[in-house]
Amino acid sequence: MIARLATRHTMLAFTAVLAVLVIAKPAATQAPAKPPSPNAILLAKQIVEIKGLKALFDPVSRGVVEKAKNAYMQTNFMFAKDIDEITIDLHKEYDARSTELVDAAAQIYATHFTEAELKGLLDFYHSPLGQKMLDQEPKVMDETMSTAAKLADKLSENVMAKMRAEMKKRGHE
Repeated sequence: MIARLATRHTMLAFTAVLAVLVIAKPAATQAPAKPPSPNAILLAKQIVEIKGLKALFDPVSRGVVEKAKNAYMQTNFMFAKDIDEITIDLHKEYDARSTELVDAAAQIYATHFTEAELKGLLDFYHSPLGQKMLDQEPKVMDETMSTAAKLADKLSENVMAKMRAEMKKRGHE
């Protein structure tokens, strides 16, 4: 169970980072599109919720606050008590902001899918296969990322060996 949660959190963290990057992407680089209908946004929000994206977004603001705290602690460790108190207040203020990311994700889904497609996705996620997808996708993503890392390591070793061999051919040690 713990391994399953860790796997899910790995995939969720990865998705959160991608979501933040997509949300932060400048509007000028996004293709102009017809704004989605309110109904499409509601359907998209259901998809975001059924996929459990809120749980993945929750740690984003917490992590940002903790990162700021750690940066201040490194340079101002004598003020630890004040920094800790400020951090508690910032968590109270910013932890609830994951709903903004949920709303933004719903907007993004609604922009990329028609209402009919969103209904179809919702039907899929409510089906037995969709439920299995929701359960298995984090495991699949975790295994895929692990496999990709191993392949990248092997590729790196091969590239380094070939680079070294080519440099020797050219008289460099």
